[in-house]
Amino acid sequence: MNIILAAQSAQGGGYSMIIMMLAIFAIMYFFMIRPQQKKQKEIRNFQNSLAEGMRIITAGGMYGTVKKVNLENNSIDVEIAKGVVINVDKNYVFANAASQQAK
Repeated sequence: MNIILAAQSAQGGGYSMIIMMLAIFAIMYFFMIRPQQKKQKEIRNFQNSLAEGMRIITAGGMYGTVKKVNLENNSIDVEIAKGVVINVDKNYVFANAASQQAK
């Protein structure tokens, strides 16, 4: 009789374990994965909307102004100081400097 009760309680424990794992996955999705995907989408939209004259911040933390957007090789020319222009891959531009300074 004790064997039957032990088997029934173990079987019920399996369902609660599955429910707990699903709950943990749902929490991770809504608090970690989904916000990261939204942020990446915002960054991608910003990178696609780059235009001449915009103040930007690169991944390396350099502030500059977009001088030219080259769609052929997916890069931009950024002026970081008067007369100093560097070529940066568009994927390494993450923020609008004007919106960052307003915060």
